[in-house]
Amino acid sequence: MNIKVLGGGCAKCEALLAATKEAVAEKGIEAEIEYITDMAKIMEYGIMSTPALIIDNKVVSMGRVLKAKDVAKIL
Repeated sequence: MNIKVLGGGCAKCEALLAATKEAVAEKGIEAEIEYITDMAKIMEYGIMSTPALIIDNKVVSMGRVLKAKDVAKIL
């Protein structure tokens, strides 16, 4: 599984990254987690508001800071 957290490096983006890592660990899923802060790459995904969460190249959340339990439900 490939998971990407997209954001500009703000506190909300960091919170989503932490929640994602926590959810992956809790569920025992083997996943590669990337944190992308390059705005050019973020725009390639058509993201208009950050933070965003992408799982296996599908945008599953945009503009919201999800809690670990919410990320776990998506996984």
